Amino acid sequence: MSTVTITEFVASCRALLERVRRTGETVVITRRGEPVAQVVAPPAAAKNRNAALWGCAHGTGRILGDIVGPVSEPGDWEVLRE
Repeated sequence: MSTVTITEFVASCRALLERVRRTGETVVITRRGEPVAQVVAPPAAAKNRNAALWGCAHGTGRILGDIVGPVSEPGDWEVLRE
């Protein structure tokens, strides 16, 4: 766990957040020596939450007909009748 002042945090916010993400180290932000905030890495499950959504519907679809041909006959389209 490391400690930084608010001024240091503002000056290097992106770098500190990247360090927390990469190392999992906790950063305590202080004002006049008193802790005011703590930056922690998210739990491991939260990091991969979106990965579980990919492929969640795999195998649930069915092809019920020709997927290449038109859905209806050309005569059914009003714009083609004129």
